[in-house]
Amino acid sequence: MDLEYGPEYDDFRSEVTNFIKENEDVKLSGPMRDESRVNWQQKLIDNGYFARSVPKEYGGYGGDMDIIKLRIIAEEFAKSPIPKAMGGQGIQMLVPTLLSLGTEEQKQAYIRPTLRGEMIWCQGYSEPNSGSDLASLQTKGELDGDEWVINGQKIWTSTAQLAQMCFILVRTEPDAPKHQGISYLLMPMDSEGIDRRPIKQMTGDSDFNELFLTDVRIPAGNIVGKRGEGWQVANATLGHERGSLADPNVTQNRLNSLIDLMKTETIDGQRVIDKPIFRDRLLSIQGRLMAQQSNALRILSSQINDGQDATLAKFIVKLQGTELRHELEGLAIDA
Repeated sequence: MDLEYGPEYDDFRSEVTNFIKENEDVKLSGPMRDESRVNWQQKLIDNGYFARSVPKEYGGYGGDMDIIKLRIIAEEFAKSPIPKAMGGQGIQMLVPTLLSLGTEEQKQAYIRPTLRGEMIWCQGYSEPNSGSDLASLQTKGELDGDEWVINGQKIWTSTAQLAQMCFILVRTEPDAPKHQGISYLLMPMDSEGIDRRPIKQMTGDSDFNELFLTDVRIPAGNIVGKRGEGWQVANATLGHERGSLADPNVTQNRLNSLIDLMKTETIDGQRVIDKPIFRDRLLSIQGRLMAQQSNALRILSSQINDGQDATLAKFIVKLQGTELRHELEGLAIDA
């Protein structure tokens, strides 16, 4: 699929491709928060290839919200092996939430270090008996003077073993209807009373964790939105998650890597990509990816043209992206 955005964007695309060529030898292998990763993240911000529309006073580039330029950046970086900007729940989900709903103090304290990759976040939503029915959560938050006191348990918490902060849902109004009694708090992970327990997977890795919270105290100002209205804030955060999962450029990048591998690997002297059983599956994935790209463009169009509602399209593209990645990884394993 070859999409043209108009000659007025040709110069900008050239700027992006030139930056990529100048930095094509950059390799990053250190852990999260490694100095080389933080420095690269800052270089992307300084050049406007990450956090482009985030105001400068919060650590972003401070550029205009030109959706097509953002699309061009994503497309060109997806084509290249150049290191991409760090993602994660803090960058993709919390930062846009704070930009729209956070206090000025919260924006100043958290957005810059999060964008730079110096502050890692985890998400404290799910509980042992509150997964799909998230609003039934039972972790309690009680206001004691100028502090929230948190007690309860969270589960399936990604990156909790690495995180410095957690955006967490707690029940602060136990007598209110379940969707109306929840608050959205920002919890430092070095607070006393937090017990992190990795969940060992069949692979031997531990990407998920349980959190046991016993009389954890955090400042009263660490609440996003109003007390008891955390459900609305949480839904805003999840909307940003769906947007990140819906990006077809991420899937395109993985597909390109798989195609390159299938061209070099052989089975019984024949290239993997030349075997009909694998080639047919590859073509099917390519076709469905084009459909996802088409739906992503509908979302793009709705953002450019005021008044268009793309909520349903976002759900569709997110579902397409999840299914495509599952199929793509299955093909990679089988081939």
